[in-house]
Amino acid sequence: MSSIRRGPGRRRAAGAAIAAVTVLALTASACGPGDDSSDQGKNPTEDAAGEGAGGGDRLGELIDRLPIEVDVEQWKDGAWADWDSENWLREAGEYIGIIIEDFWDRERMEEAGGQENSVDENDIEEEESAPETGDPAEDRGVTDPFPAPYQADRAATPYSQNNPGVGKLFFETPEGTGVCSAAVVQDPDNLGASNLVATAGHCVHAGVEGGWFRQVMFVPAYNDGGQDFVDQPAENPFEQVAPFGLWWAADVATTNYWIENGTMDGGNGAHQDFAVLRVEQEEGDGSSLEEQTGVAYEIDFDAPAVAGLGTLQNYGYPQSEPFDGEVMHSCTGDPTRLSLDAAEPVMYVLGCTMTAGSSGGPWLTADGGEPRLVSVNSIGPVTSTWLAGPRLDASAEEVFDVIRQG
Repeated sequence: MSSIRRGPGRRRAAGAAIAAVTVLALTASACGPGDDSSDQGKNPTEDAAGEGAGGGDRLGELIDRLPIEVDVEQWKDGAWADWDSENWLREAGEYIGIIIEDFWDRERMEEAGGQENSVDENDIEEEESAPETGDPAEDRGVTDPFPAPYQADRAATPYSQNNPGVGKLFFETPEGTGVCSAAVVQDPDNLGASNLVATAGHCVHAGVEGGWFRQVMFVPAYNDGGQDFVDQPAENPFEQVAPFGLWWAADVATTNYWIENGTMDGGNGAHQDFAVLRVEQEEGDGSSLEEQTGVAYEIDFDAPAVAGLGTLQNYGYPQSEPFDGEVMHSCTGDPTRLSLDAAEPVMYVLGCTMTAGSSGGPWLTADGGEPRLVSVNSIGPVTSTWLAGPRLDASAEEVFDVIRQG
């Protein structure tokens, strides 16, 4: 049976490695008509969800495409925020997400907490003399001694000129507002005009412990000037917070390996902790994400063995102490190997002090050519001395193909 279940109008052929969710982009206002209050976190009113979403008939048609029964009136009244329905959101493979204009305001972004995915080093057995190999398959099952911590560097500012393809990913979870990192990636079918973003699977889905997160939104070059939170003016212009605007997830996919095994501690599912999003701008001129940022990274789904990777740099917006989530950081080094599941491709490890919030940030080659994305931040120890990311192979490429082929 296909691992992707779609409504009648959107069927895709896909192998068993993928689970995907389509956010059918319905627009509603965060405040009801005539409401001039600053509380923009409330559910949209029935009128907003009806008119703004294209009318009740259209909304009903979209809901009818789900493989479960949904009460249209309850949905319009805010049932999208009812986390008791998480079980069907986990299984359906497609759900309706309402894009709420002005939902992601500055205040809501500040409330977001870093999405942590940690492991205990004491549970991992290191190999003191594991030989280097030239074949990625021979790296499987190998865990090298952990590298020395690399004190994360502040990225050069302004980000819109130096690292415009890296940004923050915001989302809603049952526990509240969460945040990760992510990066713009190339779309081979739309060279120069990509709307694709890569991140970690645990930044879009709770794995075996839950379902899809909601209201997923990407902000490239977040906090362009790189100011610490305490140094920012009370009325920091929003164009400084989001120099390229807000980009909502319209289509999301991750691996079934993550969904069936992933947990937020212990490293379960981390070997395929990868996700791809297709995004749409909340307000814009119709140009693509890549056209606006000027960059999109090629994903390397056929990287060499760890010994042949050379120096890598990873990026992210670490949120947990001693960081505050406002400043982009990076770490640089030669990767080592980590294996939590010997049946899966080995994970890459870099010494790095970035904390929760950096999850999903890109790992880029630093060999002097055009940087290629070879992994994303996935897990690290509670001591925050290193980070690990999955090797992106055929399973990751299948995730990517599902989204890019639409």
